[in-house]
Amino acid sequence: MLIFKNKLNGNWSNSLRFSPYYKTTTAMSISCHLDRHSALHIGLLAFIAILLASCATNPVTGKKELMLLSKGQEQQMGMESDPQIVAAYGLYEDADLQRFINAKGQLMARVSHRPDLKYEFKVLDSPVVNAFALPGGYVYFTRGIMAHFNNEAEFAGVLGHEIGHITARHSARQYSRQMLGQIGLIAGIVVSPEFAQFADVASQGLSLLFLKYGRDAESESDRLGVEYSTKIGYDAREMADFFQTLGRLSDQAGGRLPTFLSTHPDPANRYQNTRQQAQQWQQRYSNQRLEVGRDSYLRMIDGLIYGEDPRQGYVEGNAFYHPELLFFFPVPNAWKTVNSPSQVQMAPEGGEALLVLTLSGQPTLQRAEEAFLQQYNFQVTGRQNKQVNGLPARFISGQQADAQSGQVIQLKAALIEYGGRVYQLLGMAYQAQYSKYEPQFDRTMNGFARLTDSGKINAAPERIKIVEASRGGSLESLLRQQGVPASRLEEFAILNGMSLDDMVAAGTLFKVTQKGSPRP
Repeated sequence: MLIFKNKLNGNWSNSLRFSPYYKTTTAMSISCHLDRHSALHIGLLAFIAILLASCATNPVTGKKELMLLSKGQEQQMGMESDPQIVAAYGLYEDADLQRFINAKGQLMARVSHRPDLKYEFKVLDSPVVNAFALPGGYVYFTRGIMAHFNNEAEFAGVLGHEIGHITARHSARQYSRQMLGQIGLIAGIVVSPEFAQFADVASQGLSLLFLKYGRDAESESDRLGVEYSTKIGYDAREMADFFQTLGRLSDQAGGRLPTFLSTHPDPANRYQNTRQQAQQWQQRYSNQRLEVGRDSYLRMIDGLIYGEDPRQGYVEGNAFYHPELLFFFPVPNAWKTVNSPSQVQMAPEGGEALLVLTLSGQPTLQRAEEAFLQQYNFQVTGRQNKQVNGLPARFISGQQADAQSGQVIQLKAALIEYGGRVYQLLGMAYQAQYSKYEPQFDRTMNGFARLTDSGKINAAPERIKIVEASRGGSLESLLRQQGVPASRLEEFAILNGMSLDDMVAAGTLFKVTQKGSPRP
């Protein structure tokens, strides 16, 4: 989703430079009942005193636990991370969808164990199927996961699950463990940690996004998701069914990360446990009519962008195209590509090299070069002025010793002036492997060019289309009638939360896709 636009203020800006402020690790609960008599010296006694002073009551369990993050710090942590998440993924512009998730989110927040927090709910412009929460009340759904829900109750269950991570303070627990263990997490595509400084992957917000909760925390959030969604009037059995959809998606995910299950480990017997918990909560609310909301939800997401949005940049035939900024460049064969509003990252399997495209915040090559060299502290070994497909460019070579691994990282950068902006392509690999990857760096850098192909410029996104079955039949037969190719039948079965041989009654709404503009 390379837009090179800061979506927070609408101004063209440099790639976002995130600070590795808080890094998180797997959730952990540490008992606050420490044995003072085991203290062997004053320093240990002081440490124990700090731990005892840091014990807090968990609002969900009512138990004491180690908590080095206060409520105010927790809220500040989420507040500082939110702009990073929004800038990295962008907000999906759909007023009706945003209104829906906010209304349901605020309703659920009021029945949660922490109604005093100021909650915010947002839809991110990402095709990845995921939902996640940040400390302090920030909850995010990608348009990818919104496309895969098939009713309001499924959404409500996942909404409750994410609010459960907040109310049970799972991220705060992880922060507390990190402060004790000093263990970090790198977020981003699979690259060596030494390359992280060049790829903007160690930010506070994105580290939180890529954290992996423990199975106990996931089970607790599942239980809270059942409780909260039932309390606001939804049938939580649908939440269990959606976990099956997630499992099918995970099997087909390939290299497209993160998915929900990559950041949310699947507890054992998740489906059975959730169904059982739903039944128990429904017995408490036996006099209440619990909603599913299938047709209303499907009509609401009619026209939702499905998959990659080509207007934000896309890969096709080993080339990256950006229709709005009107450029393209070749992508090394078989390399994994991750596109975000601030940059495009490309890396081979194994992550022993990295190629990153960003936008300089400077208007000229000279000023862009000065800022680039100031930003990246490496030894310059060569400079060269060139023309890249008629565009003025500056190539810079250098190297940097990595203190941790003892290896030398060799770098090559191309600064290319085009359309009143300066684009930065930075390739890097360990010195021992650099000769292997330098030709691929050169091919990409020298292949940067103006995009004039109208077919590439006018590429339209695929959108969800809700259709009504004119007659009964199997899902497979209905999908074939709508022109779904055989190669995508299973994909659309998962999208509809069904099997291909499921029988669909006449008048039933189901999903297909079409290319073009949203409904007027």
